[in-house]
Amino acid sequence: MTHKGFDTSSQAINDLVKRGYTANLSLSAEKDCLICHSPTMELSPDDFEIDEVYRFDGMTNPSDESIVYGISSKKHEIKGVIVNSYGVYADRAKSQIVKKLNDHSN
Repeated sequence: MTHKGFDTSSQAINDLVKRGYTANLSLSAEKDCLICHSPTMELSPDDFEIDEVYRFDGMTNPSDESIVYGISSKKHEIKGVIVNSYGVYADRAKSQIVKKLNDHSN
C-alpha cells in the first residue's frame, strides 16, 4: 500500500482519480460488498484489492476524520475510490465492512 503525504482527503482523491481510479464505488452495508455504479456490479472481497490507504485526522473537527481507499479489481478491470469516516462519528455498518475489507487485504 502506498502512503503519500497529502494534507486533505480531497488531495488524495484527486491524485487517485488522475491515476485512473475513476469507477463510481460505494459500500453496501446490506450486502457486505462494494457496489460499482457504472458499469453496475457487486464486488465481493475476493473480487478486489485495496491498493492504497490514506488516513486523515480532523485537527479542528472530529467529524472530519476519514480514510480514503484506492481500490482495484483485476477481474473486472476497474479502479475506484472509497471514502469512509472513522472515530466517534463513523457509520458503524460501514466501518464493519471496511474492517472486513482490510482483513481481506492483509
